[in-house]
Amino acid sequence: MVSPIRRRPSRQIMVGNVPVGGDAPVSVQSMTNTETTDVDATVAQIRRLEDAGADLVRVSVPSMDAAEAFGKIRQQVNVPLIADIHFDHKIALRVADLGVDCLRINPGNIGKEDRVRAVVDKARDMGIPIRIGVNAGSLEKRLQRKYGEPTPEALVESALDHINILERLNFRDFKLSLKASDVFMAVAAYRLIADQIDQPLHLGITEAGGLRSGTVKSSVGLGMLLMDGIGDTLRVSLAADPVEEIKVGFDILKSLRLRNKGINFIACPSCSRQNFDVISTMNQLEERLEDIKTPLDVAVIGCIVNGPGEAKEADLGVTGGSPANLIYLNGRPNRKLSNGQLVDEFERMIRDKVAEREAAERAVIARSGDTE
Repeated sequence: MVSPIRRRPSRQIMVGNVPVGGDAPVSVQSMTNTETTDVDATVAQIRRLEDAGADLVRVSVPSMDAAEAFGKIRQQVNVPLIADIHFDHKIALRVADLGVDCLRINPGNIGKEDRVRAVVDKARDMGIPIRIGVNAGSLEKRLQRKYGEPTPEALVESALDHINILERLNFRDFKLSLKASDVFMAVAAYRLIADQIDQPLHLGITEAGGLRSGTVKSSVGLGMLLMDGIGDTLRVSLAADPVEEIKVGFDILKSLRLRNKGINFIACPSCSRQNFDVISTMNQLEERLEDIKTPLDVAVIGCIVNGPGEAKEADLGVTGGSPANLIYLNGRPNRKLSNGQLVDEFERMIRDKVAEREAAERAVIARSGDTE
């Protein structure tokens, strides 16, 4: 189904081969938490993020040693990489030579204008975009004195200061983030800036918390902005395995029909009417089917009250029944499965449906190629 959300018009930039802004899908990213100088560990984590579906990955580069390690990492992974750099312009220049796809660096924090100009000229010459990242926890001292505490207006003023530097240097290929751990502050700041610039906006509720609390806070804040049409790329910041950030990010987008990647489960919370263990079944199916990237709607409903209605609207569905559970395929009753068969057989049917859909998509692509 098509999302009813009208997205904010924005200028499109390219981060590696991933378009950000314009009519491109909202991209999902995460950040490594390994020591960047540990090349093997960082590469392994990036590959796990790729497998989870990450569109972009950010890597902290705090030193020249880390910059050299970044170059080795870049050679071993496919996903576009963003280098997170603070203060030292030489690190930015070095990673640019080593294949970085985007620089996360605040122009106002680099130092003298000749250093800023050197980085911007390098980025322009090599087609590398910049992300300006404003954070409530690291506002400039001038703004702290002026506002007394972080506020949406302070975040926006900080952003405009950095933007003005890039505009003086005639550099427009940048995206912007205005992050705060407070949902209201972050949402207000993004809403204030959204009409003032046409560059893409990177969304995030920073330092959101652990897996459960951070997911809730991020879903509320990012959901409010995305419903407004604001946001071109996002990171869900969790004190958890970075892979979980990717999963939650896609789940947020799927719930708003902004991305359609992997299985969309429609599952009941279970009650005493259930004819099979819904929670256990869902846990097993989610774990077993994490590798699937093809969009598919799957309903798992424990009883016949809502089960048939939900199953008829899904690609596949199971409705609890007695003495056996009824399986729906393409909206129609297909077969009955006992509780003992349910998870294994239902997984097989889902994978068969995925293979069928992928084959159909390949056929469409092949036909379009033949007509060119």
